[in-house]
Amino acid sequence: MLANVTADQLSEPTPCASWNVAQLVDHIVGAQYFFQAGMTGSGMEKASQAFSDGDFLEAFDAAAAGTLASFQEEGVMQKMITLPFGTMPGAAVCGMACTDTLQHAWDLAKATGQDTNLAPEVATGLLAAAQTSIQESFRGPEGAPFGPKQAAPEGASAADQLAAFLGRSV
Repeated sequence: MLANVTADQLSEPTPCASWNVAQLVDHIVGAQYFFQAGMTGSGMEKASQAFSDGDFLEAFDAAAAGTLASFQEEGVMQKMITLPFGTMPGAAVCGMACTDTLQHAWDLAKATGQDTNLAPEVATGLLAAAQTSIQESFRGPEGAPFGPKQAAPEGASAADQLAAFLGRSV
């Protein structure tokens, strides 16, 4: 999705009401550093870098490589990981990272006119996991992790269904 974003699209709105494309790109790249820091126990300062001002595809590739490496460490899936909002097993953090990455790729695709039928098998698995793990208390107005569940159109792709489940209008 990032490879197809052009400079003239950076100010366009996204399905994330408070972010334009540039801010969404910054979040997508910054989230990779966030999850890597959580898995490795290093500092988790909020990224203030505007990745969208430079080569954000290269920045994402570098950040994602580090994040993937941190998830491949021996025993990390069973290790208890402390994030700013709680402590959980590494496997749960991995699920969060995958869901965050795919969902925001969907947001970016939607905002920039790209195909939203992303990674069907992965999206199917993430949707099933989200349906069993996301509690109603996590939903709410702006500022809550997820918006109210939306209806997906008949025949919607798994990625579109996941987006609707997480509160996006599909």
